[in-house]
Amino acid sequence: MYEGKFYRLLHPRPTVIIVSRCPDGRFNLMPASWNTPVSEEPPTVAVAVDKETYTYQCLKSHRYATLNVPPIEVADLIYKLGSVSGREVDKAAHFGVRLEPSEKVDVPRVAGALAAYEVEVYKEVEVGEVALFVFKVLGVWVAPGVADQWGFDFKKVNIPLHGAGRAFYRVDPRPVFAKK
Repeated sequence: MYEGKFYRLLHPRPTVIIVSRCPDGRFNLMPASWNTPVSEEPPTVAVAVDKETYTYQCLKSHRYATLNVPPIEVADLIYKLGSVSGREVDKAAHFGVRLEPSEKVDVPRVAGALAAYEVEVYKEVEVGEVALFVFKVLGVWVAPGVADQWGFDFKKVNIPLHGAGRAFYRVDPRPVFAKK
């Protein structure tokens, strides 16, 4: 029987930074690697958020957010954002994260992100200590020249895949094609 935490065998996972509007009007930033596309129609993405986090409180208060795909070069920032609570610290100000206006929601995206999903809470499912927020995708922004219709060009950019703790991995830019 496996002795480690069961979910570690499903890692590394792509990391997004959730930007949410909080009850006091500030924006909170939280990295989340427990995320996945759910459906094409309606276009949805799910993210697991611990119910003890400030992000959970913010999403319960304001149903719009952005899910930002950062470049691997900001792995240190991602780890720092996940190491403090937005209840006590304005993370954007404290860590010098610039925010840019979104087009479809009143929550900004992270400047320098490779892509950003503008989302609205569609459904919420409580599972143990987390809430699985299913977000309806209202719009998708992508930085110029980093992706095509098939996704990111990993010869040009790379995304952080979270392993455990401070460990992040890169996507190998060499594709492996399955045989027909």
